[in-house]
Amino acid sequence: MFSFDDYREIVRAIKATGRYATYEEALDKDSFVIMRHDVEYSVERAHALAKVEESMDFRSTFFFQWTNNSYNILSRKNRDILSDMHERGQHIGLHFALNGMTDMRVIRERIKQEIDMLSNMLGFEINSFSIHRPSPDVLAENIKISGIINAYQDDFFTFDPKATPESDLDVKYMSDANHVWRYGYPDEETINKYDKVQILTHPFAWTKKGYDNLENYKTLVNEKYVELIDSIDNECKDFGALRDNFEKLPVEL
Repeated sequence: MFSFDDYREIVRAIKATGRYATYEEALDKDSFVIMRHDVEYSVERAHALAKVEESMDFRSTFFFQWTNNSYNILSRKNRDILSDMHERGQHIGLHFALNGMTDMRVIRERIKQEIDMLSNMLGFEINSFSIHRPSPDVLAENIKISGIINAYQDDFFTFDPKATPESDLDVKYMSDANHVWRYGYPDEETINKYDKVQILTHPFAWTKKGYDNLENYKTLVNEKYVELIDSIDNECKDFGALRDNFEKLPVEL
């Protein structure tokens, strides 16, 4: 269910509706399907999923975190990846982490600050954000900032703390959180039941082979292990002679 082939079927279903739209385009539409990705652990996996989309002449929005212990969005490698995705037509946004903040005024100010910093560092405009693990209070706040799109604002998302897969909401929302599809699976039949749809995926969950939750985390940890070994080897001249002492772990996307 989480292989690239599975993802291609979702893209085909979206394209078949003729209603695919970016956030900006959806503002002026009575019917739309939006695809979004929150990037939690791996820029490389987001890049791989973007390439799958490009092979199908499809584009979506990828939201990246500024404050993240799993990746550094400003490393040279990751900046190059984001620039490549942007140049190929993908939309890049901020995946904003609350980090314990509850004051809505402070949250608004911090979102604007992080978007401005990210735009300056990447060299192209960032004008949208999604919130990482949003609290009910933040969702109920329906944050709107001039010139900036919130993936959870009421144009694209209907907040109902008691929502179930059967709830009749203005916007149908489906998410692959925790390696389980929440509120329905985005096949063609389900998508066509609703005028307005927003679909969220987390790129770290998607690989060429497709794994269950445990195996997926194992391959992700292996990739991060290899990335750390390579980073140390590139930075420390004395590490090359020691590298062979470290266990080689297989990594497959």
